Amino acid sequence: MKNRFYFKCKFKLSGTLLILCFLFTISSISQVLKVGAAKRIITPDPLIAVSGGIGIPNPAHIKKGELYVRAMVLEKGKEKIAIVNIDNIGWPAVLGDRSRKLIKGIPSENILIGATHTHSAPDAYAFPNASGGHSADLDYLDKCVQLLADAVNEAIRNLKPANLKIVVDKANGKIAYNYYAPKLYDPRCGVIQAICTKGKNKGKILVTLVNYAIHPEVIGNRRDILTPDLIGPLYDRIEAKTGGMAVFMNGAQGGMVTADNRLEDGKEVADWKECQRIGNLLADEALRIISNAPIQQNPDIYCAYKSVNFPIESVMLKYIFQNSPLNYSKGNDDTITTTLNLLNIGTAQVLTIPGEALPNIGYYLKRKMPTKHPFLFGLTNDAFGYILTKEDFNSFDRYKYVSRTSLGEKTGEILISELLDMVDKNPQPQKK
Repeated sequence: MKNRFYFKCKFKLSGTLLILCFLFTISSISQVLKVGAAKRIITPDPLIAVSGGIGIPNPAHIKKGELYVRAMVLEKGKEKIAIVNIDNIGWPAVLGDRSRKLIKGIPSENILIGATHTHSAPDAYAFPNASGGHSADLDYLDKCVQLLADAVNEAIRNLKPANLKIVVDKANGKIAYNYYAPKLYDPRCGVIQAICTKGKNKGKILVTLVNYAIHPEVIGNRRDILTPDLIGPLYDRIEAKTGGMAVFMNGAQGGMVTADNRLEDGKEVADWKECQRIGNLLADEALRIISNAPIQQNPDIYCAYKSVNFPIESVMLKYIFQNSPLNYSKGNDDTITTTLNLLNIGTAQVLTIPGEALPNIGYYLKRKMPTKHPFLFGLTNDAFGYILTKEDFNSFDRYKYVSRTSLGEKTGEILISELLDMVDKNPQPQKK
């Protein structure tokens, strides 16, 4: 009886340990960082007119490179995040929200959708003309909405265990400058690279994200060309060298941080070869600065969001919101609402900007972020034009244009306040 009792106790204890070990194993597996990536070509066929911003799109009959939507998905435990970018001058939330409804498994507020800001892609805003009409191809936009969702859903299916490399450092060479004040721009480039840790793809680079502030407008919208501009060659170079996908997220490139295609005589080079030179150089610099970054094993991820209202003071932008067939205002003509995000990805912290913030705003936000790896995703979740501080708004002739194409004087102050409130109220990124 004693031995039988001992055997029963031992069996029960062993069974309990087995169950606990099983549960611990399942928990450990679910707490492994996984990363997936996918892309879709969104080049219209046949080609359609391209937009450089407010105004009538210009015809395009030549294609240089393909337009893409690219998605990077991160998952750890119950936290799931999608970082998406599309080759367009901007991508309004009214379109992004339609895609979010087609994406399964990620909360809509955790799906960040940004734009490369190429000035040589179709009109995504359906900018209204003086008579209230527009020149946008709504069928094309419908197709992009579906393809964006398809890319994210495939990236979810492609999830693989991964470690990360993260760095922010200066990108050297003739890449960008500020047209208004040549040296007033941020030369820092942020890079996040995911490396597979298991299976047949172990050691393979899955995706490389590049965050840099620049206007991809070497070619522009008046040359009969549809193109991703310099971002296309950047993608090609990174993918050829790493074997993994590339994603570009723009930064605080407002007023006017643009591609440095200047010649010594003051003229500019505006052709595909110059797009290749700048795109390849930025790609090479991104890979250089990430090459010696330490591997962050199974880093944590975190996503926070908040809805923010911005007053619409600009008569021009109010007209666009009221008369575009995309229905921006949703019944409110005096304010517009958008989503701001804060991400912690390992040692990196990311803040999103729904437009083109000027470099001084970008520098200030990065200085206030509690990390050596600050990232700013500009033109993300919305693109409401230029974002200036109240001190800069309409204060001197040089900023007349950027002031006119801004929501208003209060935009910068509201943005900074709301983002830093998120920084204060949410967990900090990892220190190592």
